[in-house]
Amino acid sequence: MNDKELQAWVERVSLEFFQIPFRHQAVFNGRLRSTGGRYFTKSHNIEISRKHYEAHGHEEMEKIIKHELCHYHLHLAKGGYRHMDADFKKLLRLVGGARYCKPLPEGRRREAYKYRLTCTSCRMEYLRKRKTDPRKYACGQCRGKLELSSIPPALDLTGTER
Repeated sequence: MNDKELQAWVERVSLEFFQIPFRHQAVFNGRLRSTGGRYFTKSHNIEISRKHYEAHGHEEMEKIIKHELCHYHLHLAKGGYRHMDADFKKLLRLVGGARYCKPLPEGRRREAYKYRLTCTSCRMEYLRKRKTDPRKYACGQCRGKLELSSIPPALDLTGTER
């Protein structure tokens, strides 16, 4: 799906569920991850997460579009368009929009710890993803010197095997 098809979809949903035309721009934004869409109060444009569309499909995306259109139409009508407003909650329930979007599936595994700083005095360990210079730091418990060592990939301490 491209931006032109999304624009037509948003316009159709607006007329079908709100009986008011959508007269601004709706586009995909590939950088949105934690939110399904955004409504901009100054330009009145809507951005939709392409990743959510690819991960959850047509039905979930229509709920996200309804959510953003609730913001849009209430803002233009000078109603309560924010998430906490009763007008917004009522309209969202009426049109069947999503209150929250589904989270994206984990696409990339979290980076594992690669380095261990060990205190030479009290043996306290600090795990790090990036290499650090132990001469610049001291133990937070006893102020002792730190020693740097790398962690082999098989002994990854995040709880996942490589």
